[in-house]
Amino acid sequence: MVILYSIDLSPPCRAVLMAARVINLNLDVHETNLLKNEHKTEQFLKLNPQHTVPTIYDDGFVLWDSHAIIRYLVSKYAKDDSLYPKDLQKRAIIDQRLHFEGEMLFIRLRNIVRPIFYSQAKNFNETQVNLAHEACEILDKFLEGKKWLPGDNFTPADISCVSTVSCYPAFLSLDKYKHIVAWLKKCENEIPGYAETNAPGQTKFIQAIKSLTQS
Repeated sequence: MVILYSIDLSPPCRAVLMAARVINLNLDVHETNLLKNEHKTEQFLKLNPQHTVPTIYDDGFVLWDSHAIIRYLVSKYAKDDSLYPKDLQKRAIIDQRLHFEGEMLFIRLRNIVRPIFYSQAKNFNETQVNLAHEACEILDKFLEGKKWLPGDNFTPADISCVSTVSCYPAFLSLDKYKHIVAWLKKCENEIPGYAETNAPGQTKFIQAIKSLTQS
């Protein structure tokens, strides 16, 4: 069984859990508390010198970065290529959206919440929140006229992006982004296992941020 080092507060970790659920892959989840530096133990650093989660161990093969992990697991364990097509142009669009998630959506979320979790900040940085709004504006345009991010079917791009964007209400309202709001509801209703793999961690994340900023 593939081992996943994970923490439920982390959107990238939840994306891996969601992708695994979609392809019916059971994971041996090792909860790794970053706030207690469990990712910096000698044992973990031997696995992943970058000391990040998610990290997987698959029969001697170690890999980190959620986008790399999802593509690896889907390519190896999915029954067909419907989630991550072999068609190069379709795959390229999915890959582009995954890079967008990592380089814009997630990094902007992280820049906002990291001072809250690690530096006892009580207020959100206005500049960083505005950058998050900018990312939402782009995502909303991506979704205009589309059912899912790359097109007619949900893919790793939707899984990865929704794990992050579903946490944005912790620090901004998504109400004015009508395409994002509709897509979020579609993800909740139509991605298998969403309620089990993303919703609990998303709720915990939002509650933690609100508690830390209001205390």
